Amino acid sequence: MNGSATFRIVLLGKSGNGKSSLANTIFGEAIFQVKKINDTNSFASHSKTKSINGKTLTLIDTPGLFDSGRRSQKEVKSAWETCIIECAPGPHVFLILLKVERYTEQEKAVVTKILEKFSDEALKYAVVIFTHGDQLPEGMKIEEYVDQSDGLRELVEKCGGRCHVFDNRYWKNNQEDDYRSNKFQVAELLSTIDKMLMENRGGLYTNVELNEVERKIQEEAKLIKMSSENLSEDEIRQRAIVKIHKKSLETGTQIPIKVIIGVAISGIIVAISAWFIKSRLEQTLAEITLSSSMIPSHGAEELMVETLEEVGKEITAVSVPTPAIPIGQEVELESADGVEGILEWLTNLFEGTYDPFNPFE
Repeated sequence: MNGSATFRIVLLGKSGNGKSSLANTIFGEAIFQVKKINDTNSFASHSKTKSINGKTLTLIDTPGLFDSGRRSQKEVKSAWETCIIECAPGPHVFLILLKVERYTEQEKAVVTKILEKFSDEALKYAVVIFTHGDQLPEGMKIEEYVDQSDGLRELVEKCGGRCHVFDNRYWKNNQEDDYRSNKFQVAELLSTIDKMLMENRGGLYTNVELNEVERKIQEEAKLIKMSSENLSEDEIRQRAIVKIHKKSLETGTQIPIKVIIGVAISGIIVAISAWFIKSRLEQTLAEITLSSSMIPSHGAEELMVETLEEVGKEITAVSVPTPAIPIGQEVELESADGVEGILEWLTNLFEGTYDPFNPFE
């Protein structure tokens, strides 16, 4: 690793797989708060930067973004946006965390979701990290464990064979077995990352979303630089990132303009539909009233049914929505009173469903 550069490393995996604990193990101190699975106030992404053996690392600790069924869409969206902002213009390394246990369909689904979000290209920059290393059979290395599962072997192979094992609880001060020591595994992991960076020529993973966020950060940085001449480049960037965070949160609380326009258009369509139906039925009522003394009652019924069918065809032709009469509800068509009832029902429906001054009620 180049000592003067900052390398962004993002930790991904299921809730409870030990992402925060691993970040603390890599940094050698408790910088990240270890979250409980059921903690409703801890669903957020966080990043910290520290120099390790002359190498500047930024670790981005994420919550269970890909197994977030119990979380609201707003919570997941906020945590994801924070992750992307902290990673921009892109991470140099993905650490995909799995436990030393059976590779179930649930774990496979999480990995699939990670790749759907970032694409298979991300695996060129990925290392598979196994936690709960105390579950590894005595004398077995992690590569042997991986070979026992076709699914794990395929995943690790796609990641260039890169995998390591940690135990954030029991391997802290293990001096008897170098392999089962977090200190040894951290050194091995940093060496693996060095080799991977050389293979990728120091490059990083990026995509359209990350590039767009980076563009916004640079725009904010230019504005900050114009008004704050004494700040370092790192300080300017950090302030820009904070501003982008704030704007992201503010945007999340507003109603998107597309929603407002959509509601307005829907209201206009409803108004036109109701006016059109009302006008045609009023015309029909007038015709029936005028001719009621000239034709038998069953003739008036036929005329009304034919006219109503004609209205239905015209409505279908212009593709505007028409109110539906509930299934099982009978409508009397034997007299003009029946038509008046339908007209009143449609009018009440329109007045009750659309208020141009309160479109959201």
